Amino acid sequence: MKAFFETRVGVKGLVDSGITKIPSIFIHPPETNLPNPSFEDEQHLQIPEIDLQGFESEPIRTKIVDAIRDAAQTWGIFRMENHGVPISIMENMLEGVCQFHEQPLEVKKAWYARKESGQRIFDYNTNVNVAAWERYRGL
Repeated sequence: MKAFFETRVGVKGLVDSGITKIPSIFIHPPETNLPNPSFEDEQHLQIPEIDLQGFESEPIRTKIVDAIRDAAQTWGIFRMENHGVPISIMENMLEGVCQFHEQPLEVKKAWYARKESGQRIFDYNTNVNVAAWERYRGL
């Protein structure tokens, strides 16, 4: 892991280098994985959608916060509706992200960062000594 972090290229750098296999530092032991749903269950899976309309109202805000907590703990992801951010701003943000990732590697390395706890790198969800790719995809 240390060698990977010292390259400061992130997961995008690995992909750009032409790797064809997921590096072992990103593979979690099977005992830490949640059970896989059956094919029938997968047909009913849908990313939770959370409507932020009415967030200013205390009873609604409490329900929204509870829904976010549940979605984050259960799914690790959710979609927000009625957040008030114009589509043009979201499109500009995505364009900026793409432009950043198209820069030369040396420019992107200056922005590379990772979170550590002392000297030990670990996944906060499992406490397994495995890299969590989503924290290191930055470049």
